[in-house]
Amino acid sequence: MGRKWNNIKDKKASKDANTSRIYAKFGREIYVAAKQGEPDPEANQALKVVLERAKTYNVPKAIIDRAIDKAKGGDDESYDELRYEGFGPNGSMVIVDALTNNVNRTASEVRAAFGKNGGNMGVSGSVSYMFDTTAVFGVEGKTADEVLELLMEADIEVRDILEEEEAVIIYAEPDQFHAVQEAFKNVGVTEFTVAELTMLAQNEVELPEDAQAQFEKMIDALEDLEDVRQVYHNVDLGE
Repeated sequence: MGRKWNNIKDKKASKDANTSRIYAKFGREIYVAAKQGEPDPEANQALKVVLERAKTYNVPKAIIDRAIDKAKGGDDESYDELRYEGFGPNGSMVIVDALTNNVNRTASEVRAAFGKNGGNMGVSGSVSYMFDTTAVFGVEGKTADEVLELLMEADIEVRDILEEEEAVIIYAEPDQFHAVQEAFKNVGVTEFTVAELTMLAQNEVELPEDAQAQFEKMIDALEDLEDVRQVYHNVDLGE
């Protein structure tokens, strides 16, 4: 799988460090998850997943509490969950997930981010069939063998376990997200460097240097959009 999750997360967090943009996006995502179900993460699995990912980005508790309180208060603000699919330079593939209260605005902005950077929008299903929904966790202080033994004892099958710098990265089936989380919790591990449901490309591609620079510019433009929640792609950026 080869995706360097800690490096990617650190890059995103660093890019947004001076703007609080990442916190605003999480606030919206937490609000929507809490609004769609119970505002209690123990009774709302979608909210629990979002909160676990927010922890890995060090989202302040005040922002989390504010979003949940807003949902509890019966606020009638509504958002649509949208997925856009498209192609970047050299036929690279991109998936963009968004939360928006203005569908026309978001579609226009996403289309522009593709078009201005050598890409183009595709139709629904044109890209997603080449990706798999995957649960990804990163833990420190354990070896890959220790993690494998732990998960085997919990009767959890994983897709892959890799050692990446100081962390072990676990790839599991999406419906195993909470089982993996509980298995680690039972041995005292409650902090993760990565904890999220993501879309992993079945095959990654490498781009020539000029195309990769243009591709990274396109990804940055998409991630900078206020309504965009997550961006997934199939390019090996060598990070």
